[in-house]
Amino acid sequence: MTVAYLGPAGSFTHQAASTWALRVLGADEGELVPDDNVSQVFDRVATRSAAYGVVAIESTVEGYVVPSLDAIVSSPDVVAVDEAVVDISFDAFVRADHGTLTEIVAHPHGLAQCQRFAAQRGLPTVQAASNAAACRDIAGHQVALGPAICGELYELRTLSERVEDFAGARTRFLVLVHRDDAPGHLAACEHISTWRTMVAITPTATGPGVLARITAAFGARGVNMSSLITRPIKAVEGKYVFVVTVDGAPWEPAPQVALRDLLAAGDSLKTLGVVPRRGELDDAVHQGVKTTDVPVGSVRADFDPIEVSRGLLWASE
Repeated sequence: MTVAYLGPAGSFTHQAASTWALRVLGADEGELVPDDNVSQVFDRVATRSAAYGVVAIESTVEGYVVPSLDAIVSSPDVVAVDEAVVDISFDAFVRADHGTLTEIVAHPHGLAQCQRFAAQRGLPTVQAASNAAACRDIAGHQVALGPAICGELYELRTLSERVEDFAGARTRFLVLVHRDDAPGHLAACEHISTWRTMVAITPTATGPGVLARITAAFGARGVNMSSLITRPIKAVEGKYVFVVTVDGAPWEPAPQVALRDLLAAGDSLKTLGVVPRRGELDDAVHQGVKTTDVPVGSVRADFDPIEVSRGLLWASE
């Protein structure tokens, strides 16, 4: 039961893969194998040299992880059957024998989540394949950002703890299998009563109202849509794939009818994943947004009418 993940050891994906394997496969069932990039993880699963793969798909701070999203959209043989969620926090590390510090190195998402720390230090940033790789390969002039465990793994000195801009960040990871193995895995989860489905929808006829038609197909059947993102069709200008995440499984009546409606309209559909909704891991999807969380400068109906008018006028200019 080999589980491939974006390495090296100590990455957040390593943590997600380890947690999932322990929960689902048992303590001694999963062999964790690190890969250098997301493409290698998908290749292992597609060729069945790994039974499972684990990749990051969405951060509560940075949104979707584009390489993972594009890989699952384009892969003919890999789908998601489960997920894991990891709390994200970054420590800043240096080598014990470090010299003058002139750079900060981390994965692009790590750098984006620790911008305040970099600004306070006044240091330029350098991208790494993963946060753990940044810690493993750290040079004497660099500060590496990564999970706390990397300090012990790579014998580094902790310069600062919890340097992320936003406390409480989480990242969701998909558990991948070969498409032919998905039915067996899902059948083993028959005790799960609630599901979430990720599907790629490619309209063959485009024009005004195409997105409204797609969203209405789910709304009309009472299917909650929790996420929608567009990705370009490679090398085709102005054409897009809509990646939609909805509550429910394709075999349940309401989602099934909604998907059939889209097929009848001429759209092409591809199931990217069907994953269990596991209680507390999914609660945030169904909670309302606090007014304190909306973008600064937003116009709301409970504002002073004059300020609303000014805001809308400004926004339309």
